[in-house]
Amino acid sequence: MKFLLTSSGITNVSIHAALVGLLGKPIAECSALFIPTAMYGYPRHAAAAWQAFAGNTRGPLCELGWKSLGVLELTTLPSLSREDWVPLVEETDVLLVWGGDPVYLANWMRQSGLTELWSSLRGERVYVGLSAGSMAVSATFAENYTQPPSAYRGAPTSEPFSFATTEGEEASLLVTAHGAGWVDFALIPHFDHPDHPDASLKNAQRWAARIPAPVYAIDDQTAIAVSDANVQVVSEGQWKLFLPST
Repeated sequence: MKFLLTSSGITNVSIHAALVGLLGKPIAECSALFIPTAMYGYPRHAAAAWQAFAGNTRGPLCELGWKSLGVLELTTLPSLSREDWVPLVEETDVLLVWGGDPVYLANWMRQSGLTELWSSLRGERVYVGLSAGSMAVSATFAENYTQPPSAYRGAPTSEPFSFATTEGEEASLLVTAHGAGWVDFALIPHFDHPDHPDASLKNAQRWAARIPAPVYAIDDQTAIAVSDANVQVVSEGQWKLFLPST
C-alpha cells in the first residue's frame, strides 16, 4: 500500500511531487474519493466539510485537478448495501481523507468496513491523509483534547490520561486509540504550530512517550511518504522523529 500522510494537505511543491511519484501517473489521470468524516466528530463542525470542496483550506486536497472526484461518507455506509459503495472504492485511484477527530474517524473506518476493504486491495492505490486522516492509519495513535467532543464517548480507546498542555493552562486529556494498523509508526500533525499548542515540542515529547512505536511530529510543510516498506520524510519545514523508549 502507498500513503502520503500530511499535516495540512499538499502545501508545497515537494509534497506535490511526492504525491505524483506515488501515483505513478499525472493527477489528471487519477480518480479520487474524498472522505470528510473526521470533521463531524467535533460539535457543530459538520457544516465545515464544504470548505475542502470549495478550496477554502490552507492546503489543497480536492482541487488538485483529479480526473474525477467523489464523496465517501463513512457514517452512511453501514446503512447501504455493499454493492452500492464497495465498487467505488475498488475502482478509485486515491482516497483523500480529511482532518478532524482521529478517534472518531478510526472508529468509523472500522464500523463502515473501509479498514478491512482497503487492506484487501492490491495495486497502485494511494491513501492521502490530512491531519486526523494521517493519524488514523497507525496501529496506535493519540489525540489531545481540552474538552473531548461528545462523539468521543463510546469510541474504542485504551487508557485515557491527562497532562498539562503548557504551563499555566488547564489540563487536557490525551487519549490513545487503535487505528487501521497500516503503518508501523504514529504521527503528530501541526508540529510547533502557534494555533496548536498541544503539538509544541514539549508536549509532542510527552505525547510520543505514550505511544509504543516511532512517532513523527511534522509541521504543515512536511509529509511522510510510504511505499510498501519504504518510509520517506518529505519536508520544506520542520519535523522530529521520537523513538520509543525501552
